[in-house]
Amino acid sequence: MRLALTGAGGIVGRFIAEAARAAGHDLVLLSRRPTGLPDEHRPYDLLGPPPPLGDVEALVHCAFQHVPGRYRGGEGADPAGFRRANLDGSLRLFEAMRGRRIVFLSSRAVFDGYPPGTLLTEGMPTCPDSLYGQVKAEAETALVAAGGASLRATGVYGPAPDHKWRSLFDDFRAGRPIPPRAATEIHGSDLAAAVLLLLQREETGAFHASDLLLDRHDLLAEVARLTGLSRPLPPRADASQVSPLDCRRLSALGWRPGGRELLLRTLPLMI
Repeated sequence: MRLALTGAGGIVGRFIAEAARAAGHDLVLLSRRPTGLPDEHRPYDLLGPPPPLGDVEALVHCAFQHVPGRYRGGEGADPAGFRRANLDGSLRLFEAMRGRRIVFLSSRAVFDGYPPGTLLTEGMPTCPDSLYGQVKAEAETALVAAGGASLRATGVYGPAPDHKWRSLFDDFRAGRPIPPRAATEIHGSDLAAAVLLLLQREETGAFHASDLLLDRHDLLAEVARLTGLSRPLPPRADASQVSPLDCRRLSALGWRPGGRELLLRTLPLMI
């Protein structure tokens, strides 16, 4: 399949690009700057018109413009520009790909307005409480009309130079206090597998992608074991306050994430 991918320079995009190449797809990378990946590159700006896509069979849209390091609150001091880039830019891209397969990387942030501890199913109305979540939810709605599928993911981890736990591990090594936290996580390779699965299907609408409910206490205990560090562990968090994603639509298609075994196998590469 000739596949266009936005956001290939990001953590999630790199996992998807790697999995797509391994599966034999012909990649066209749409990005604002060369990624260094060995695939065709076409300059693409969320604020500008879509590049020519006539030779592309499907699109995976991961790109999102935001303040570095922030998604919720990623609009900074420019909410209008944030909407223009991320919503209007996505809608132009969806329209350019109308009639072809589209998979859009959404977020659990579309549900942030629900009370903590709510089981989040695919059929529930979206309830964002941030501009980030609103933009994702509105893009999802538009994508349904274009016949595409959105993939709502939880936190994504996995080996990368800028992986999500780097600062956490640095704080742990330095003995700095670490607040308790529990959250749902998914390995980047499992998210990429979900994307490739949806590319081969005709189902539309929202799918959920999540795997582990992980407490920092347990994660850092494993880091301590692997490194021999003796540092205070944060207290356990109240896991009942986490709102998990129900992934039954994706599971029904045969998606099987790697769970704790995959975490333990790849954690040494992130320390």
